[in-house]
This record gives sequence, C-alpha cells and structure tokens, in this order.
Amino acid sequence: MTMHVVLIDALNLIRRIYAVQERPFLLNEKEMADEYLADSTKQQVLSNTLQACSLALNKILSQTQATHALAVFDSHTPCWRYQLYPDYKKGRKKMPKYLAKGLTEIQDEFMLKNVDSLISTQDEADDLIATLAVKVAKRGQRVTIISTDKGFLSLLNQGITIYDYFNRRYLNEDHVKEKFNVNSEQLIDYWMLTGDSTNKIPGISGIGQVTASSLLNQYQSLATILAAKDLKESLKEKLIVAKAQLDITKQLLTLKTDIPLGFNLKDIRLPTENEHLIKTNDKSF
Repeated sequence: MTMHVVLIDALNLIRRIYAVQERPFLLNEKEMADEYLADSTKQQVLSNTLQACSLALNKILSQTQATHALAVFDSHTPCWRYQLYPDYKKGRKKMPKYLAKGLTEIQDEFMLKNVDSLISTQDEADDLIATLAVKVAKRGQRVTIISTDKGFLSLLNQGITIYDYFNRRYLNEDHVKEKFNVNSEQLIDYWMLTGDSTNKIPGISGIGQVTASSLLNQYQSLATILAAKDLKESLKEKLIVAKAQLDITKQLLTLKTDIPLGFNLKDIRLPTENEHLIKTNDKSF
C-alpha cells in the first residue's frame, strides 16, 4: 500500500488561525494584543485557537487520507540563516507571547489525534519538512506539505504536493506559472534575481519580476544568464555588482534536504485498518 505522508508547517497553520480568532477582539488591527487585551480575553482567544486547530487537523487528515502525519515547529532560537544574514526576516511580526505559551497545549491536542510534533533545534521547520519530503518522495511515496509558504514551491515534483488549507487549493505547477511565470525548478534562480521581500532577502537591484521571468524563460537558469555574451551592458553591470552576494542569497533561499532526522516513519504512522500493509514501508531517516 502506498504511503501518504502529510507534513504540517505547524506555525504557518497555527499563527494564521490565531490571528483569525484574535481579530474580533481588536479595536484596531494594528494593536498588539499582548499589550491591549485582558488576560481573560487572551485565554478565550487561545481556547478558540485550540478548538480551531483541532478542527483544522481533522479536516486535513480526512481530506488527504494520510497514512503518516507530523507537525513541524520552528526552533525557539534563531536558526542558522540569521547568523549568515542578520537582516533575515527583519521586521517580521513576532509571535504573540500568549500564543507562544499555549503552543504546548496545541501540540498535546495534536498528539491526541496521533499527530506528533517535531521541533527544530538549529534549522528552520521548512528545512526539516523539505528533508523529510524529499526522502519520502525518493522512495516513490506521496507527500503533501500543508503550508502557504511559497518557499516550498521549489520542491514540487511528482511525489510532492503542497496544500493551502486556508484557500482550499493545491499549489501546483500551474499556480507557479501563473504567479511567477517560471517553472518550479527555476524559482530559486528567480528569487535570487528579484529577492524575497517576505523574508527580507535582497535580490539584484533594478531587476523586477517581469525582467527575471523573461530572462529565465530565455536562458533557463541564472548560471546561463551569468555566462551569456549577448546581455545588455546595463544588465551586465547589475549582475557584476551583485555577483558577490549571490552565493549567500542562494544559501538563504535553498531549503536543506539532507538533515539527519533520527526517527523511523513508523513513529509518525497513523492508526489504520490497513496498518499491516504499510509497515513494510516504514524506514528510518
């Protein structure tokens, strides 16, 4: 029996659900709830979030018909990308303190549904998810990543799919082509050219989305663009100026796929009537 491993980008899911539950209590969306809301209100928001997360997990597991599932959380401390580039994700809104204190309750609720949590120590949750997704897909098994994070789109292939729970849609190659006008395997090169404003990763000054996609459709890859002899002088100058930063940019954008995970797939297997049929596929990582 083919496995279907569902990997949940936990904070991507939980923080969005929390924001929806918190919004009715805020007079101004720009308010910081940790400062303005009463403790009793914060507790109500957290309780509502717990229930909504539980319902979301039920829907995810039911829709995907997962055989294995795991909720992956970011480390409590800054990951290696911040050491490489201190301005990484600079200015991003921090997790509400009250939510941070309540994550254990949500993890416990997930565990009641047989979905364990994996918390990163030095890598981002994205790297752990990417590592597990690629390893499972290479064995010919199905993987669905539950996230709205566009960074996972570079992993799309026949074994890996990405599901946006909030918009109820799969983010596939058609989505990539429509949004970026390149293929999924070109996305890292695309973001190296344009930068990634969401994570405050710089691109090449003066190169926007239209120019980046046009260049990649013509030359196929950034390496070919850099080696091209027929570029306009103004573009050549931009590339020369930015060349020193490209290596760091690529490291920031590229998800790790080789992290030692140290657990067996049977540890995240969901109870099923056909459990004996999938045991043979449960191997260590």
